[in-house]
Amino acid sequence: MGKSLAAWAALASRRAAAGASSSQNQRGLLSRVVLANRRVGRTIHLSLLLTKALVAQRATYAAAAGRTARFGLGRNPNHTATKPAAGIQHLVQQWHDHLVPWIDNLLISSLSLFSLFSLSPFTHAMASYPYSTSSSGSDFSTPRSTSPSSVIGSARSSQSSISSSKRMSISSSRRISSSNPMSSVDIATIEEAMRMANLDVLRGYAQNHYGEVQQYATTEYVKQNQALGYQVLNEPLWNKGLSFSPEQRVSKNLTGLLPHVMEGADKQCERALKMIRSRQTGIDKYLYLSTIKGQNVDLFYRLLIDNAKEMMPLVYTPTIGDVCLQYSTIYTRPEALYISIKQRKSIRTILRNWPHPNPEICVVTDGSRILGLGDLGVNGVGIPIGKLALYTAAAGIHPEKTLPIVLDCGTANETNLKDPLYLGLRSKRIPVSEQQDFMDEFMQAAADVYPNMVVQFEDFESEKAFNYLDRYRNSYKCFNDDIQGTGAVVLGGYIGAVNLSGVPIEEQRLVFMGAGSAGVGVAKQLVEYYTKRGLSEQAAKEKFWLVDTKGLVTKDRGDKLAEHKKYFARVDNNGHQFRTLEEVIEYVKPSALVGLTATFGVFTESVVRALKASVDAGGLGRRPILFPLSNPLTKAECTFEQAVTWTDGTVIFASGSPFSNFTIKAGDTGITYYPNQGNNVYVFPGIGLGAILAKASRVTDNMIYTSAAALAGSLNAEEIHKGLIYPRIERVREANIIVAREVMKAARRDGVSTLPEAQWVEWEEWGDPALTKFIKERIYDPIF
Repeated sequence: MGKSLAAWAALASRRAAAGASSSQNQRGLLSRVVLANRRVGRTIHLSLLLTKALVAQRATYAAAAGRTARFGLGRNPNHTATKPAAGIQHLVQQWHDHLVPWIDNLLISSLSLFSLFSLSPFTHAMASYPYSTSSSGSDFSTPRSTSPSSVIGSARSSQSSISSSKRMSISSSRRISSSNPMSSVDIATIEEAMRMANLDVLRGYAQNHYGEVQQYATTEYVKQNQALGYQVLNEPLWNKGLSFSPEQRVSKNLTGLLPHVMEGADKQCERALKMIRSRQTGIDKYLYLSTIKGQNVDLFYRLLIDNAKEMMPLVYTPTIGDVCLQYSTIYTRPEALYISIKQRKSIRTILRNWPHPNPEICVVTDGSRILGLGDLGVNGVGIPIGKLALYTAAAGIHPEKTLPIVLDCGTANETNLKDPLYLGLRSKRIPVSEQQDFMDEFMQAAADVYPNMVVQFEDFESEKAFNYLDRYRNSYKCFNDDIQGTGAVVLGGYIGAVNLSGVPIEEQRLVFMGAGSAGVGVAKQLVEYYTKRGLSEQAAKEKFWLVDTKGLVTKDRGDKLAEHKKYFARVDNNGHQFRTLEEVIEYVKPSALVGLTATFGVFTESVVRALKASVDAGGLGRRPILFPLSNPLTKAECTFEQAVTWTDGTVIFASGSPFSNFTIKAGDTGITYYPNQGNNVYVFPGIGLGAILAKASRVTDNMIYTSAAALAGSLNAEEIHKGLIYPRIERVREANIIVAREVMKAARRDGVSTLPEAQWVEWEEWGDPALTKFIKERIYDPIF
């Protein structure tokens, strides 16, 4: 690890005892220390700091020795040997007293040290200390304050001391004292560097060697019918709170463990709602709901199902964005599987450790693109947790059949890497090729351990999202909600919007602001809408203009396009490049504008008014379609109120996150406008449920398209009368049962359903009522 502190002190002592030497030798000593410093360690760093001081000490003493020799004081042959040694020993003790108590566990990198002391490996300048040039002519600078050695102090000329004192203020003298060599160093800066260095617990270890976890025991869980007392109350899936009957309290040894009162679900929900509504922030409400979920699963889902409009924004968007940002801080208990790249050889073991047997649906993320918030690493696990809560609330998949997973491949998020509370792997995200290998291993392990489980990919960065979907869709039961689910829900809304817009299909033109995985995925779903209505794929594709941060996506733009953007890259721009959204709208004259940019306010008043003008130019009675779909609310391209105001109330609007109704006063009356939320919760639970119940061997494109068409057909008369293009959120479970039914039928048509033939023959005889009954009998409904 390097020479010890004592060895360095001895070396410096021998050099000082040799008397004044050349500047070259002094530099050589420091250079050797700097070179040795590359081998990072506690002793090396302390030695470097000490040696710097000793070099300066020696230069000062040499100058003083030269002056005393001229006065006849240096004729004692032992003078140069004994006095410096005494001074050095005194200085060593001071360094020890000041540094050792608080730097005992220091392991700091060379780069950090150089930046703190402005020290370059190729120079002797030490800018952290105030230095002046010695009168001896040495190339080394020396401290302005007097030496700690009384001999050197007395040897200095009175003129030098007076001059020095004039250059220093009293406060400066207090700060820069020879008795404390660290007095001029910013302790806070050192402590921050120490803290950051201590966070990097993987530095110096090989990063490509992985061991396999060997477990020597099987976890034994108490069965529900054998559980008693707190074994019942501590299991959220079994605990019914105050709804246990007198007989159950006796048979389960619960007497006295609960208040002596019985309450139904309604009363328990009333109490919980009162507490939730007393909380001031979304995060606080989320945490209270999470506490309920960790104690009484039935109560949690009863609240969520019966109060969907109020509770779903707390469980998922927009609140879940803030939850993910703060996940490592607010973490209290595990709710998912956390699979680190460091344990890639143990994926099957980790999967088998999940306490609930045979999960049917899994949501997995690597946290690399969470909503519009970027790379959050392991903090992104809040997304699978929230998403699966919606699978249960909106489609009735039993909570013990759900499995949230985060794959921890590191993170590019510097804030997380510097956060001492961060729960993920504290390293930069591994190369994409290695992430691909890790994902291959995960998919194979998941299929081996849980062969009937459907895997939903969530919030992978765009290139990986498309790559993984293309790579696995024909080999595993999987789909990507960002690409396919978002595309389906937007398509479902767009079908209704086209009917309301008054713009004929052949005149529809769409501009997409945002060309990531969601934007391209949505656009491709809408292409299929047109091809099913008789257009060729090329003709359908030509209805779409995609815009990213560099402007209109064209083949001749001059930059290297991501692979997923090439499908929609325009070739009819005649060499002209359109750099802004306003330019594109002026050029295209669109009937619809879709936003998936995760950039708040990008749909400005001028943009929206230009959209309206282009639609109005086509004739009377036409209405613009405006879909600002980014989540959470802080990333929405515009608000509902802005859209209504800037289009004079003619807009057909759908957003990713919920907005409130907007009323415009007109005398004693008012006109109320109702927003639509293009929330994926209308389709992805139904896609998952349909794939599970159909026992689909894979999820086909036709199943995805069918989910969109089923959603568009699920509106009732009241919703259509209000001009809505999505069902009310209170009817989300009803809509997903319809979606699941149609997805099952599509799986049958595509030949991927592995249900017995006799079962399908029966449904084909009796139709939708029989299939709907089959679905409802198999979904979870918390009654207690």
